[in-house]
Amino acid sequence: MASIGLLLVGMFTTTLGPTWTGKAEWALPYDLWGTLIATVRLVHGNVGGLYTQPTGLVSLPGAAIILLPCAAVIAAAGLSLQIPGPHNLHPPVWLLAGPYEIALCCVTLFAADALAEQLGVTKWKRGLLAVASAVALWNVSARWGHPEDAVAVGLLLYAVLALGRSRTALAGWLAGAAVCVQPLVLLALPMLLAPLPWRRMPAFLVRSALPSAVLLGVAALANWHATYTSVTSQPNSPVINHPTAWTSLAPHLSNTNVAAGPARLATIVLACCCALAVRRRWLAQAETAEGGSWPPSLLADVLWWAALALALRSFFEPVMVSYYPWPVLAVALIPAATLRWIRLVAASVLAGGLTAAAQGSSHSVWVWWVPLVIGLAGMLALSRPRVGHAADRSTELTPTASPETV
Repeated sequence: MASIGLLLVGMFTTTLGPTWTGKAEWALPYDLWGTLIATVRLVHGNVGGLYTQPTGLVSLPGAAIILLPCAAVIAAAGLSLQIPGPHNLHPPVWLLAGPYEIALCCVTLFAADALAEQLGVTKWKRGLLAVASAVALWNVSARWGHPEDAVAVGLLLYAVLALGRSRTALAGWLAGAAVCVQPLVLLALPMLLAPLPWRRMPAFLVRSALPSAVLLGVAALANWHATYTSVTSQPNSPVINHPTAWTSLAPHLSNTNVAAGPARLATIVLACCCALAVRRRWLAQAETAEGGSWPPSLLADVLWWAALALALRSFFEPVMVSYYPWPVLAVALIPAATLRWIRLVAASVLAGGLTAAAQGSSHSVWVWWVPLVIGLAGMLALSRPRVGHAADRSTELTPTASPETV
């Protein structure tokens, strides 16, 4: 129901909504067009054009691959991929690409609900979780058109669920699929490794790296220069998007762009340090449950630390875009659902407020970035699970019968 609601709201706010307010042009997510162009090139076998203009693609090839079914129909129907604007007010291709990419983003809603069910969350709380998650998901789907972010986070959540059920091999492949769609999930990968024994880590890392290595290798063979430049430099514009306190420290590129790649490597190192800090506590719980499901307290704790790791991107990114905070909200809402109603309601309201605030146009660090960082910190504080809380709740939900009763 949340997915259908998001689909209807997303298509309304991009098409009929603007026209009803007197605007001639549809409010479309321009970012999606570059990825669509890259995917249509793949449909035609032009792998070398994946990272050449005007695609603007800086993610790994999986971001284009997830759009292949839609791009195949676009190519077969001969639909134009002209960028929306004054000369293309109502592009027909959006009526096909829009529902497809919004529905694709909804994988996150199903993953979050599956985890909430595993944690023993009641149906009504899961309903609120679905609604709050769909509201936040509007940002990355209908507003900005980045289904790769949603798909990657959804696959990451399913990887956590697989780990919680002691299916390490499946978790490794799911994590690998998530990384090759959008590498932002690399920040959370150390949190998936931390509860694992050392002997299981090499196989998990191989599965996590193999899909990206294969796809990136094929793209590099087809066009080494364009692939290397786009993937390593990660250019972003503080003029078009939002500068942060770290913008002046980032390497400056041409056309007022800065390189976000070095800062992202630093945040991955910081995420690894966080994982090492909690590894000993998690390892003891995971080894106790080896061969069975993780205790809910461990699963909720891993999810919260994964949300913290994803928040590092917003805390230390040299240039921010409005949809960057979304992964934190998507993951943090799940452990919040294991807490009291007041905490879940507050977290849901805050998630909606941050989603709205992120759409602001200010380029002031103090007006846009600082309040957003404070809000994300508040979100993490509201969703922090209490030690043993989830486990206690699970026990309450599944009472055991005494021998006398039997």
